[in-house]
Amino acid sequence: MERSVAIQRVEELVETVENDTMPVPVREIWVYGDVALGLDPIDRLDVYVTKDILLRGDDADREDDFVDTHGVKGIGKTVRAEWADDHPDLIRANDNGYAAPEKCLAAHLLPENEPVHLEVCNSSFEDNVTQRLRGAMARDAYEQILDPRGVCLWVDGQRSTEAFRKLRESEFAFPTLPAALEMLGMEEEKTDSAAEAVESYRRRQDGATVRGDVV
Repeated sequence: MERSVAIQRVEELVETVENDTMPVPVREIWVYGDVALGLDPIDRLDVYVTKDILLRGDDADREDDFVDTHGVKGIGKTVRAEWADDHPDLIRANDNGYAAPEKCLAAHLLPENEPVHLEVCNSSFEDNVTQRLRGAMARDAYEQILDPRGVCLWVDGQRSTEAFRKLRESEFAFPTLPAALEMLGMEEEKTDSAAEAVESYRRRQDGATVRGDVV
């Protein structure tokens, strides 16, 4: 993807979150990886969204309605019923038949055939970077590491025009991924193999992808 197209996609995503009813409340939008580093073109556009969890939505009593009409559980509890009413074609479920917030967000926000990856979590980007790194080191599952080189573009309804400007002009300066992982506490002798695992995992992805996480 050309860099200019990637940034345009991010701007469109932010505008969609600002103007549309989302399946769940969104608190933060970040970009990380290639686009944050200033590469052109980029292999994939990586976007991180922090969402709130609907433990019990205002329309939880409507869950049975959507089970009957769509065969999906959890509407009104984990995903807003108002959103589902407006976008029945975008309702997505997990393997257990429950509405999946991250998949619903991806269906609403992402073009299907473009190399865009969406990370969705209830925790902020910086906190999740740390949590994921700890888990990856404990299990030697380095492909699960979240690239820490990110840029916050939108928080609680406020867009950072300065962050967008710097993103367009490639003004952000970041270390290499091995150096960034070492700064976060990974042993130096493991950082190169960890970085390669992250890049190898990304190269195997195709089209629009999404990952949901709860911390």
